[in-house]
Amino acid sequence: MRALRTAFTLVELLVVIAIIGVLVALLLPAVQSAREAARRNQCQNNLKQTALGMLNYEDTFQKLPGGVGAYGCCWGTWQVRVLPYIEQAALARIYVNSDGNDATGPRYRVAPNLTVTQARIKSWTCPSDIPNAPNGGITSHNYGVNYGNTSFYQEPIVSGGVTIPFLGAPFTAYKGGLATGDDGPVNASQAQGWTRFYGIPVRLAEITDGTSNTLMLGENVQGRLTDLRGYGWWGGATGFVTFLSPNSTEPDVLTGGTCNLNDKNNPPCTTTSTTSRPRMLATRSRHPNGVQVAFCDGHIGFVTNNVNYNVWQAAGSSQGADSTGDLQ
Repeated sequence: MRALRTAFTLVELLVVIAIIGVLVALLLPAVQSAREAARRNQCQNNLKQTALGMLNYEDTFQKLPGGVGAYGCCWGTWQVRVLPYIEQAALARIYVNSDGNDATGPRYRVAPNLTVTQARIKSWTCPSDIPNAPNGGITSHNYGVNYGNTSFYQEPIVSGGVTIPFLGAPFTAYKGGLATGDDGPVNASQAQGWTRFYGIPVRLAEITDGTSNTLMLGENVQGRLTDLRGYGWWGGATGFVTFLSPNSTEPDVLTGGTCNLNDKNNPPCTTTSTTSRPRMLATRSRHPNGVQVAFCDGHIGFVTNNVNYNVWQAAGSSQGADSTGDLQ
């Protein structure tokens, strides 16, 4: 009688292993896609929470917070002012000298403010990105406010012989400053005679294009190594403009900050501001194909990298009397 076989042959084992390998190869993209979808949903929730915090702030003060402080870069940005409205009131109470200057108190990078600026705010951290703290343990995050359709200086830009007018924005930064660079008074003595006023608050009623048509917030990437993209406790990294398309291949202009292109995951960047390319950042994300944004009425959307440029410009302006068309 022929004996019963009780084991697989080598050929059979190899076939089974090959089939398993093919199945894993087929499943891996689906698993990665599912994980990214979960991360993207969390990022949407973060934007929603921050947008609602902004609207609650506006309801309390009848105006949105200024993007930077009244004296510029270094004495509290919108992030500080919105903390109580995203369940971070304890941190907000620690921070001192918001909207001040060197003559009135400390900057963001010294005690007691370091307790705040070294904190990792979960609702401002997109899980698709890698958290970074590029300067003395001070944290970067993933969301910025809309500074309009030109630059952080919120003035007209001449590009390719065409003048692009500034058409309003829900947040202000260095409006009325110097076209090629200005962070605010450099010391207490200069602050005493300072005449420029930055971060001027905007009322929702001033958004005449409609709150559902005007961007409030967009994603920022956290720069890697010493790169200051996403370093929103400092004014130069607090927002974005729609002069640059989402995830633009054109460089961000990080005036007064630090670019680091040694890490190839960092987007293009320069620290040199000119009259034709003043201080500006694009909205950028680590998601495939686009960025997530919040509008001034609180709703959330996803904008692809190939969005029509004129439509994108319209979404960035608050007083342009233009249509956002099919933005999403």
